[in-house]
Amino acid sequence: MNVLVSGVGVVLPWAATAAELIEPGPADAPPVEPKDLVGKKGLRYKDRATQLAYCAARAALLDAALVDEDGPTVAAGSVAVVVSSNYGNLDTVTRAMDTITRETAAAGSPMDLPNASSNVVASSVAIRFGLRGPNLMLCNGATSGLDALRWGAGLIRAGRVTRALVLGVEPDNAAVRAFTGADRLLDGAVAVVLESEAAAAGRGVPGLAVLGAEVRGAGLATSLARLAGPADERPALWQVPETDPGADALPAELLDGVPRDDLGERFGTASGALGVLQCAAAVGWFARGGAGPVLASAGTDTDDASAGLVLLRPAAV
Repeated sequence: MNVLVSGVGVVLPWAATAAELIEPGPADAPPVEPKDLVGKKGLRYKDRATQLAYCAARAALLDAALVDEDGPTVAAGSVAVVVSSNYGNLDTVTRAMDTITRETAAAGSPMDLPNASSNVVASSVAIRFGLRGPNLMLCNGATSGLDALRWGAGLIRAGRVTRALVLGVEPDNAAVRAFTGADRLLDGAVAVVLESEAAAAGRGVPGLAVLGAEVRGAGLATSLARLAGPADERPALWQVPETDPGADALPAELLDGVPRDDLGERFGTASGALGVLQCAAAVGWFARGGAGPVLASAGTDTDDASAGLVLLRPAAV
């Protein structure tokens, strides 16, 4: 069963469309203000990751014509929500633990309690948009965003749903900077709607990209070897994994001759949002005339660390 990308939502300081993801932007762009995109209603007491997720989810669902002003345009149970974020509510958890350490648990804010749960983003998005399919939150390290794509596609191929909203979000705040040591972080959200080819055709919605081969294993080189296939499936563009500062560059012999694209250089450390960002950027690359498959990747080249790969192909015209 072919799984298509039928909608994209981009909420980043200097990018609001998939096509804008493939070009460098200004380093001093102001942060996104969620109330300017979705209004103030429902944002109070929500952490920044959830607010950003609302914005990207709305944009992707509208792009795929899955919602209108009255709510879902398809059966609510036919849409899953899969969200990836490694640090989404870290600020809330840190604040709560600091309060408990200084005082007692009774001193904590009741408004923080729901936001201290890791699945707050996924559940909040589903409630806000009335989506009643399976609901998953992934906080799975470097491969989390690509894992979210795989889970969304897997739910469709298994017949649990016919479409899935897959979202990656990370906030830039003091708690995340202190935890990661990074000095440049992505602050935003990206969402894609995955849909079975038959469901999209039935609604008259064009595909923006097609999910191809997927690999999840140990070590980047080993995973790339497992992905090897026909010559016409050789990537035309390789979206490389994020690397830690000071880490060795990826070996030149890996996919020798394939142009490399490092989204981290443009947007900063994306962590759990990376895989979904790569998928949206591939859609933008196709929209700008890029031909041939794009390989999204995450993880490292050490055999004891996880790596993930997803091949994206342009949709048939």
